[in-house]
Amino acid sequence: MLRHLGFLLAGLLLASTATADEPGAAAPTTWEAGKHYFPIDPPQPTASGDKVEVLEVFSYACPHCAHFQPYAEQIKQALPAYASFGYMPAIFNAQWEPYARAFYAAQSLGVLEQTHQALFDALHRDHLPLRTIDDLAGFYASHGVDKAKFLSSATSFEVESKLQHASEVVRGAGVDGTPSILVAGKYRLSGQSAGGYPQMVQLVDYLVKKEHDAHAKPAKAAAGKK
Repeated sequence: MLRHLGFLLAGLLLASTATADEPGAAAPTTWEAGKHYFPIDPPQPTASGDKVEVLEVFSYACPHCAHFQPYAEQIKQALPAYASFGYMPAIFNAQWEPYARAFYAAQSLGVLEQTHQALFDALHRDHLPLRTIDDLAGFYASHGVDKAKFLSSATSFEVESKLQHASEVVRGAGVDGTPSILVAGKYRLSGQSAGGYPQMVQLVDYLVKKEHDAHAKPAKAAAGKK
C-alpha cells in the first residue's frame, strides 16, 4: 500500500513539473500583459522600417533554441506582409560569443539562410565540437564559405558594432533567457510566459496584429478627416 502511494505521489510530482514547452497545453482565451507577455519600457529600437518587427533572441549554443527552431520557422512563414522576422544572438557568457560572431559573419557573407538550421543540427543533433571561432570557420568552410573571409568578417568592425547593438537591445528589453521573442521592440515573451512553444506562435500573431491595429486606426481616422 505504501509502495503504491509512493508511486502515485511520484507520478503527481512528475506531472506538476512538466515543462511549459509541451504542446498539450491550450492557449488562453485572453492574453494578459504582465503574465503572458511583458511590455518593454522604454521600447527598444527596431530595424524593420514600417513593418512590425519580430525578433527571436537566441543562441546556437542553446538547446532550447534548437528545439524552438521549427516554431520560429512557423512564425516566420505565417507573418502577414506588414511584419518581418529576424534573429538577434544573445551573449550570456563568454562561451556564447563565438556563435554570435558566426551568426553576424554568416549574415554579412550572405550564407545565413543555408547555414542557420545546419549549425543547430551540427551542435545539437550531431554533437560536433564547434566551440571556438576557428572551429566554426571550419564548419562554414564545409558549406562553401572561404575560411579566411569568414574569420575576417567575424572579427570586423561591422560585426563588433552589431554585437554591441545586440547586447544593448537584449539588456534594454530585459531578456534573461533564450529563446525569447521581441515584438516591435515593445513586447517580450518566452515559452514559459506564453505556456509553451506552440502558444508562443499564437501569442506572436496576437501581438503583431495588436501593434498593426494600434498604428492603423489613427492613420485611418486621419485619412477620414481629409
